[in-house]
Amino acid sequence: MTQRLAVLRPEPGHAATRARAEAAGFETVSLPLFAVQALAWEVPPAAAFDALILTSANAVRFAGAELAGLTSLPVLAVGPHTAAAAQAAGFDVMATGRGDGAEIAAVAEAHGVSRALHLTGRDRTLSAGGPIARVIAVYESAAMAVDPARLTDLIGSTVLLHSARAARRLAELLDAAAIDRARIAITAFSPAIAAAAGRGWAACASAATPDDAALFVAARSIAGQQGR
Repeated sequence: MTQRLAVLRPEPGHAATRARAEAAGFETVSLPLFAVQALAWEVPPAAAFDALILTSANAVRFAGAELAGLTSLPVLAVGPHTAAAAQAAGFDVMATGRGDGAEIAAVAEAHGVSRALHLTGRDRTLSAGGPIARVIAVYESAAMAVDPARLTDLIGSTVLLHSARAARRLAELLDAAAIDRARIAITAFSPAIAAAAGRGWAACASAATPDDAALFVAARSIAGQQGR
């Protein structure tokens, strides 16, 4: 039986993950929980900083025309997808991490960065301090209304969790709809994201690195544990 993966992340990443999953031989269920939208912001002088830290490609996608005023800054990207988005926008990427925000902050320090600007979402994990001089939110993920009946589509699937916020909301929605978590497996971008979903799932695994390819490997590793 073909394994079914449920994709919850917002666009534009939603469609990209579904396409990758289907190309890898999975069936997919589409249930985005959030919609990303741009926030108004003022670009600070680039000369005030020595690097730009990006922990999501959405910071590039939704920053708008103001982002062009910062292309003189080298970028430290949390992962390869974020690095690719930054390069496409005209930035030079100084370093690319393979972990979470805390890891890329450590990478910044290792590269001698001391006055970084961090462009991010309204919900974020990094704050000013250490190598980060200033944090500016340029986008937000707004919760979308979810028909409780749609949640039954998740039963028997493996849900892909790209963020802790999605993990928490998934658990809340299922509990409110009285759907047993033990009928659904989860695969997360990191152990911290998996922990945010709580316990009681049919199976749980974390990706070795924060990218879809590793997420699919983790999903396959628990395919036999779902009890379908």
